[in-house]
Amino acid sequence: MDDAHSAAPAWLGDPNLLAAFWRYERALMTNDVAELDELFARGGTTVRSEAGSALVGHDAIASFRAARPPVPLRHLRRVHLRPISADAAVIIAETIRGDRGTGVQTQLWQRVEGLWEVTVAHVSTVPGLQFSAPKLTAAEERAIWATPEARRPLVESVAHPDAVAHPDAVAHPDAQAHPDGTGRVGSLAGVRVAVKDLFAIAGERIGAGNPTFLAGKSAETTTSPAVAALLAEGAEITGLAQTDELAFSIAGTNVHYGTPPNPAAPGRIPGGSTSGPASAVALGLADLGLGTDTAGSIRVPGSYTGLFGLRTTHDAVSREGLVPLAPSFDTVGLLARDLPTLAAGARAILSTGSTAPGNSADAARSDSAAPPAAISTLIVDPSLVALADADTQASFEAGLRALSLASGTPVVQTSSAIDPAELEVWFDAFRLVQQFEAWVSDRSFVEANPGALDPAISERFRVASGLTDNQALDARLVLARATVRLEQLVPPGSALALPSTSGPAPERDASPAEIDRVRGATLRLTCLASLSGLPALTLPFGRVGTLPVGLCLIGARGADQALIGLATPRA
Repeated sequence: MDDAHSAAPAWLGDPNLLAAFWRYERALMTNDVAELDELFARGGTTVRSEAGSALVGHDAIASFRAARPPVPLRHLRRVHLRPISADAAVIIAETIRGDRGTGVQTQLWQRVEGLWEVTVAHVSTVPGLQFSAPKLTAAEERAIWATPEARRPLVESVAHPDAVAHPDAVAHPDAQAHPDGTGRVGSLAGVRVAVKDLFAIAGERIGAGNPTFLAGKSAETTTSPAVAALLAEGAEITGLAQTDELAFSIAGTNVHYGTPPNPAAPGRIPGGSTSGPASAVALGLADLGLGTDTAGSIRVPGSYTGLFGLRTTHDAVSREGLVPLAPSFDTVGLLARDLPTLAAGARAILSTGSTAPGNSADAARSDSAAPPAAISTLIVDPSLVALADADTQASFEAGLRALSLASGTPVVQTSSAIDPAELEVWFDAFRLVQQFEAWVSDRSFVEANPGALDPAISERFRVASGLTDNQALDARLVLARATVRLEQLVPPGSALALPSTSGPAPERDASPAEIDRVRGATLRLTCLASLSGLPALTLPFGRVGTLPVGLCLIGARGADQALIGLATPRA
C-alpha cells in the first residue's frame, strides 16, 4: 500500500477488539452457537438481558442460545465504540433487518489474558412496520409531482424483448412475467420510477421546476436514453417529479410549487435539486428516483431523506434529452430506499454510455480503461471530515466503522491530506465554472423572462452573467490540477470516505443566512466528486439524534458498480 495511505485512524479502535466483535456478529448471522459461546466470558457473572428479563451466567446464556431459532438476517448501520480502559470497552451496534425493523445491541467487552470477550450484553429490537405510502395533501402533491395524479403512472412498463432477469433482480410484488410468454422479466419489473423534471419523455413537456419555462416548451418527441434504459428493464415511470428551479440549488425548495415533504425528518427540507424524486422515494410513492447531480443534487437529498444515492461517473450515462445546467459537471444519478433497487437501476443506465456532444473525453478515458478493481481500501482525510458538524463527524465514524466491519475493508488515514486553503481554491474555481456554464445554458430564458425566477436563483444568475471567458479558462486550469490530485488520492481499488453533507437537513423555516451557511459547508464536501467527475455513493448510515445524515464514498473513475458492491452486505 502507498505510504500516504498506511495508518488506521485512532478513533476506529483496537483492531483485535473489532475483529472479535465481527466474529460475534458473523457467528450470530450463521447461528454458530459454539463460536458465540466462546466469545462470552466463562463463569457465573456474565449477563445478557433482553425483553424485560436477564440471564446470568455463561451456562444459562449458552442454554438459551442453543434452544432459540436462528435470528433474522440483519445488517450493521452504525457501530459506536467507547473505551473504558486499556482492557475494557463498550460497543453499541445499531442494525437494520430486511423488514426494516431495527435493533440495538450493547456489549461490555473485556480483555482477559490477551483475548477480548463479552461480559455484559443487552439486546433490544423494534419490529418492522408495514410500509405504506401516505395520502398527500393538495399542497404536498403539487410540491412532489409535476405529473398530475390522474395521469400517473405516466409510462407503463414496456420491457425490452431481450431483457432477462438479472440474478440480483429486484423482487417487487407488482412484478409481471415478460410479455413474450417465456416467463422472463426485466431486472426492474414492477419498479416505480420518479423522474426529475429535466429528462425528456416522449409526449411530455419539461418544466425544470419553473412554470414559465414549462409554458414555453413543446412536447418532447423522443425519450432520453437514461429513461429508456429503465423502461427497457421493465420499470414503470410513475411520473415527472419536481426539481429546484433549473436545478440551480441544493436546498430542495421551490417558490412556485412548494417544498416537498421529508418523511425522514418532518419539518425539514428534503435537499435538492432532485427534491421531488427524493421525497417520492422516501414516502414510498416510488421505488427509484432518476435525477441529476451537478454539485450534490443526488447526494444531498439522499443524505437528508435517508436514502441510498449514486452519482455516476461523469459521462458514464448519456445526458441526451436532459436540460443542462453546467455540462462539465452535470451527471445522471439514482436514489432508492435499498441497495438492490439502486444496483439494478445503475446496471440499466450505465449501459447507455454518453452521446452528449462535446463530452467524449471522460467517456474515452473510462472506455479505454480496464474494468474497475474491487474496492479493498477505505481512505479517510481528517481535514474533509472536519468540515462537518461535530455530531455529524461522530455519526460518520460510527457508520464507517460498521461499513468497514461488514465489508471486510480496512480504513486508512491519508497522510496527504487536502489543505483547507487548497480546497478553498478548488471550491472557488468549481463555483465559477458552474456559474459560467449555467449562464451559458440558461441565459436566453433568464433574459427573456425577468421576474420569473426565485430571487435567490435570480441572484446566482446575475453573478454568473458578469463572469468572463478568461476567468472560466483560469478556473478550468485549477480544476484540471485538482482532478489529478484527487485521482492520486483515490487510486483504483480504493474509496474516499467522507460525510455526504455537513449535517442533517435544516428546518423548513430556517433563515436564509442559515440555509446559505449549510449550503456553503456542504458544497465544500460535494464539490470534490463534481469537479473531478468521479462517482460517489451516499449511504444512509449516519444519524444525528433522530435525523438522517449520509456517509459518502468517492471512487475511482468508472468504479460505480464497485462502490455499490462494497456497500452490499456480505452473505
